[in-house]
Amino acid sequence: MLWKNKFSERGFRNEFLIVISILIISLISLSNFLLFNELREGEVVADPVLNLFSPVNVTWLTFLIIYAGLIIAVIYLIKFPEQLSLAFLTYSITALMRLIAMYTLPLNPPVNIIPLNDPFVQLFGTGNILLKDLFFSGHTSTLFILYLIIENKKLKTFFLLLTISVAVCVLIQHVHYTVDVLAAPFFTYGSFILAKKLLISIRKIL
Repeated sequence: MLWKNKFSERGFRNEFLIVISILIISLISLSNFLLFNELREGEVVADPVLNLFSPVNVTWLTFLIIYAGLIIAVIYLIKFPEQLSLAFLTYSITALMRLIAMYTLPLNPPVNIIPLNDPFVQLFGTGNILLKDLFFSGHTSTLFILYLIIENKKLKTFFLLLTISVAVCVLIQHVHYTVDVLAAPFFTYGSFILAKKLLISIRKIL
């Protein structure tokens, strides 16, 4: 009923269609870029943190955290159409920022990487296991987006803990350099601020 009421508002209906269009464009652009990016040669970062330990395969734990978090977020955000719209737009801008960052700073993966076989990428993306999807960490930024978007204090704390957990997991598996993980929240917060400003502009036009 809530969505029916919101979609009866011409302004929100057009806003949501614009946001979904931007989301689709950003996902297609990033997916195509990642194929190109795998063919590029980049730098290997000297990472003193990764040098402290050998990698451990925690793929299933990583995706249990990520997808459990996403399911919980969808269940919560489905009751708040405007927050969901902001979440989609923030994710879109973050994806485009990642594209620009990776193009600007091509990196080769950590030497002892254990590839992270992402079922979402396998199903909806290229089907390839990506090794150079590095700067900055998409898995970390996705959960941090949810931390920024969700207003419920207990859930915010929960998603902050999930963000930290996934950040630790991708480092344990040597999927990312430490700088990839540390940079993710800053880029994501910037995307969040841009998304809020862009939504204000869209609403003024509509």
